[in-house]
Amino acid sequence: EQERLADINQLAQLPGRNRIVLAVRGGYGASRLLPHIDWQGLIARQQRDPLLICGHSDFTAIQSGLLATGNVITFSGPMLAGNFGAETLDPFTEHHFWQALRQAEFTLEWPGEGPNCQVEGTLWGGNLAMLTSLIGTPWLPSIRDGILVVEDINEHPFRVERMLLQLLHSGVLAAQKAVIFGSFTGSAPNDYDAGYDLPQVFDYLRQQLSLPLISGLEFGHEQRTVTLPLGARARLVNQAATTTLTISGHPVLTE
Repeated sequence: EQERLADINQLAQLPGRNRIVLAVRGGYGASRLLPHIDWQGLIARQQRDPLLICGHSDFTAIQSGLLATGNVITFSGPMLAGNFGAETLDPFTEHHFWQALRQAEFTLEWPGEGPNCQVEGTLWGGNLAMLTSLIGTPWLPSIRDGILVVEDINEHPFRVERMLLQLLHSGVLAAQKAVIFGSFTGSAPNDYDAGYDLPQVFDYLRQQLSLPLISGLEFGHEQRTVTLPLGARARLVNQAATTTLTISGHPVLTE
C-alpha cells in the first residue's frame, strides 16, 4: 500500500514531456490511498506539462479524485497487465488508445440503443462501483450538465440497478445531460436474478429519468475497449440507431 502511494505521489516529480503513465492493473485498494495522495502536487505537475495517465477499474477512484480536486483530465482505457501485457494486444483497443492520445479531436461511432438526442457536456465517469463508492466524498467530481459514462464487470443486474439508483437518488444522474452505458461483462442473469437482465434495468432507468440513456459502447473491462479522456468536452448524437461521440479539449502527445 505504501509503495503504491509513493508511486502515485512521485508522479508529481516525474520530469519530461510527452510522458504516458499506465496503471498496471485494477483490483482493489485505491480507496485507502485517497486521503494520502498529494493532490496539489499532482495538479501542479499536470498544469505544467500534463502526464497522459491511463487506467480503469479500481483506478477510477484516483482518476475521479484528480478531476474533482483539480479538473485534471486522465484517460479511462487499457492497462499494462491486462491489455498491453496480454499475449496479443487487441487491434481495436490499440487503435483507440493511440487515437485518444494523439488526436486533439476524435469521434467514436457505434450502434447505440436509446432515444434520439444531441447534447454536449463534460465527459466523465468510469467504473460504476468505484463512482458509487465516492458519493459523499471530496473525490467525486461535481459535474453538472455532463455526459456520464459507466461500466462494470461481474455484477448481477440487480446490483447494477442498485448502484445506478444510488447515483439517481443522490442527484448525480439528474444533473447530467446524458448517460452512456459501456460494457457490463459477467452480468448475465442466473437463477438468483429470476430472469431480470440488464436491458430491463436500463429500461427501468429510462422511465425514471428524462435525459437520454445510451447503451452499447465498447468500453470497460474488455480486451476490446475504447479509450476515453475523462474531463474532456464531448458531443453525443444518437440518431437512426447510430451513435457518435466527438471528444476534444484533452491533452495529447506533441511529438
